[in-house]
Amino acid sequence: MSTYPLRAEWAKFTTLRSLWTTPLLAVALSAGITAAVQFAYGRTDTSLTEDPMEGLFYGLNFGQVAVVCLGILLVGQEYASGTLTTSLAAVPDRVRFYRGKLLLGAGLGLAVGLLTVAGQLAVTAASVGLDLSAPGSWRALAAGVLYHPLLLVLCLSLTTVLRNQTAALGLLSPLVFLGTTALSAVPGIRDAAQFLPDRAGLYAMRLQDAPDIHYNHGVGLLLMAAWTAAATAAGLRTLRRRDA
Repeated sequence: MSTYPLRAEWAKFTTLRSLWTTPLLAVALSAGITAAVQFAYGRTDTSLTEDPMEGLFYGLNFGQVAVVCLGILLVGQEYASGTLTTSLAAVPDRVRFYRGKLLLGAGLGLAVGLLTVAGQLAVTAASVGLDLSAPGSWRALAAGVLYHPLLLVLCLSLTTVLRNQTAALGLLSPLVFLGTTALSAVPGIRDAAQFLPDRAGLYAMRLQDAPDIHYNHGVGLLLMAAWTAAATAAGLRTLRRRDA
């Protein structure tokens, strides 16, 4: 299997400042906000102490927006700049081209996830102390790492479906940051909103069960993976059938 598409995507990523700075921002936001909240309220706020993972992953609520933006930019900037035609001329096989995008996105997401969780563990240990002996702690940490590549690839794929960077940024960023949280609070919609990909993935990072969630923590990550797989297939179908 030729690595040219992946090497080409890596070259684009390392030469465009808007791309390579975004994962750094994601890690800084997640770890930085977790540090601020843990040092200020980690020992007193019951919402953070009842489920230790709530406090540990608090900053992810903000850092995930940068992950969403990175997924969008990895493919959206080519639609916005009109360079997609040139990229497809260099790699005419659209499956290989798309695979290069997905591999880079998944790799970057995994790296961001590892760095983010490591940073959040460090600041939590320094502020309120760290105890990973509770059942499900390591499962929650693994979910915290895997959430990032799943979210990034999901947004990359949906941007390929939309074929418009502005539309993707205007729809996906606010939806993940506030939209699904708001939907989860609306009676009548709450039961359906819990199956949305980010809601399911975030629930996989918790230790305590929520009585209004109709699946367990492990299933949450599988649900998010299913959403990502479906979006990936839809993105490939769009890329193969639509003109650049």
